[in-house]
This record gives sequence, C-alpha cells and structure tokens, in this order.
Amino acid sequence: MRTIILPTGPPGAGKSTLTNGLQQFMTAIARPCSVANLDPANDNVPYNPVFDVRDLVSVEEVMELEELGPNGGVLWAMEEVEANFEWLEEKMADCEETVVLDPPGQPELMQHHTALPRILHRLEKLGYRIVVVQLLDSVVMTRPSLYLSSLLLCVRGMLHLPYPIVNVLTKMDNLATLGGADLPFNLDFYTEVQDLEQLLTALALEQNSTGANTEASQRWERLNSALIELVTDFGLVGFETLAVEDKQSMASLLQAIDRASGYVFLGARATDESGKTVEDEASVWGQAMSENWGGKMDVRDVQERWIDRKDEFDEVERKQWAEEAKLAGALPEQSAANVVRKHAEERGAELVEDEDELMAEQRRWQEEKANEKHDDGGGKTRVVRKA
Repeated sequence: MRTIILPTGPPGAGKSTLTNGLQQFMTAIARPCSVANLDPANDNVPYNPVFDVRDLVSVEEVMELEELGPNGGVLWAMEEVEANFEWLEEKMADCEETVVLDPPGQPELMQHHTALPRILHRLEKLGYRIVVVQLLDSVVMTRPSLYLSSLLLCVRGMLHLPYPIVNVLTKMDNLATLGGADLPFNLDFYTEVQDLEQLLTALALEQNSTGANTEASQRWERLNSALIELVTDFGLVGFETLAVEDKQSMASLLQAIDRASGYVFLGARATDESGKTVEDEASVWGQAMSENWGGKMDVRDVQERWIDRKDEFDEVERKQWAEEAKLAGALPEQSAANVVRKHAEERGAELVEDEDELMAEQRRWQEEKANEKHDDGGGKTRVVRKA
C-alpha cells in the first residue's frame, strides 16, 4: 500500500526533525521508506532526500523574479509545483511505498490556500493513502490562551486537509525546562482535550491579572466560552506526544500513523501455513502494533518520563548508554577483548589467564597481514613477537 506521511505545522514545530527521525527509525526496523523535501525555502535539510523540490523551483528565484516576500514566494512556488505535477509524479514513482514529504511551514497552506490540497488530491487519485501529521510545539500547553488558539489551528487544519490526521505535541523532552513542571492540569487533560470548561478559570487569570470584574473581562469570558464550545462541538482534536530522540516515543507515534493510514490492517504480522507467527522483521513490527505490546507509552508514562521525573530517567538513560557503549567497544580506553573478558567475569564464566581465543585470533590475523605486506616473492618475512 502506497502511503504518504505529511508532517505539517507552524515553523519551528519540528517537521524536518520528525522527517529525519522517521527516516532513521524506519531504517532501523527494516521498513522501506523514502523522504523528500517539498519546501522550496528549506536550505538546511537534515535528512537524505530522494528528491528536492528546489530542483524545480526555489523561493529565492521566485522572490527575485516575481518581486514577492518570503511568504508570498513560498505560496507562488507551491502553485508552480501544482502546475508541474508531472515532475512530482515522476519523482514519486521512484520512491518506496512509504513516502514522507516535508512541506513548507507557512500556516496559509494549511488554513486557506488551495495549492497543497489540490496537489494531495491528485496524489490520492494516483493511489496513495495520505496521512497528515499535524505538529505543535508542546510549549503551547504552558499558556492557556496559546493552547486554546492552537486547538483552533488544529480544527481549521483538519477541515482544510480532509485526510486522516494525527495531531502531535512535539519536543516533550524540553517541556519541563520551559514551564511544563508548573502546568495547572495533568498531561492527559491537554492530550485528550476533554472538559475544556475547566480551562476558563486559568484563561480568566491570564487575561485579567487584576481580578477586577470589568466589562472587558466579561467580554473575554464570553469569547473564551464560545471558542471552547466550538472546539468541543467538533470533537475532532486529540494529541499524541513525541520526543523524537526517544525510540519508544517514535514507535508509539508510528503506531498511531499506521492505524490512521490502514497499514496496520494489511497483515503486517507474518504467519506460516499453520497460523504460527513467523519471526522476521514484518512480524516484529506486527507484534509492536498489537494493543498488548508492552512498549506502548501511555500518556501517564509520558508525564512521568518527561515532566515529573525527567532528571531521574535521564540519569538512568545516560548510564544505559554508557554501558552499551562499553559493550560495543566504543570507548577507546578499553579494547573489545577486555570488554568481553569483563562481561564474562560478571556472568561467572571461566577465563584462560594467559591468552584467550579472541586475542589469539587477533594476533594471528595481524601476523598474516604483516607477512603479506613484507612478502618479497621468495618467502614470507618472519614476524618476531617480543615477549
């Protein structure tokens, strides 16, 4: 099934970072994936794109030729992509079945401009399943008014792009240092978007710091109530959470994306003729997609990991990384043989004191290489090893 994953959101929400993370994560789980840059103004691409829209049109050329500003130049460039859709179709034909497109971050494209919806519609007619991943920086939760306006932005985006949408609060690993430790509600209040009426008190305190019951404050309260009622009546918005460098968080997000696209229902779990699960890459990911998978992160786990006990978990994680680095032989002060020897001792295994097999094999290989290097054609030079 050909699928397009489209991260959207305002500038700085983490679209390119997520695209890079998806490329690395899918490579790690042996799932074919292509990524491409669809932003004509993005001159700092952190991933390896299979194609770049700047090969067709760049925002600098548009701004110079059409005498437009940066935002107008991006909108004009997206219209140019639509006019040259055959170029995009040709590039997409060379991609894997799962394609991540990194679009521009201009809110106009997600709110009212029609170029991007028309491009997606034509891609859908080619047989692609499209999933929009709408990103918001998790810092919006630190201010009630910013959170409410972000909910309106999500609702409008969901109406403008009529495809399955996964809303995501990004940069959870930075939230605690940006005011997340002082949130008036638990994290599930913000992710499940339920009982928004409880937000009215916090909104009133933010917008009327004096506490005076004035005509202006009453108008603000009525406006806030109307906006909350609007979001609640639609009942469309809910959020996943993401810390892009955390593998559990990435796995949980990809699980949500695959459910939205229908990939999960295509028999990702491989079975043999008797119905027994086959242990291969597809089966591993199929098991991870199961509701019983123990690695799925509940929102309460996210709050504990990134807000309530972030420092403790960070310290545990650093120790785990250090241990993994030692076992991988990544630390220069310890040889791989010494690491293996230490690991064997911890397990209570018996060791040969004078020379183990690993060191002996390494020395034999070095001697053979030295002999080949100094071979003069008549015979191999004898290597004398000092005691």
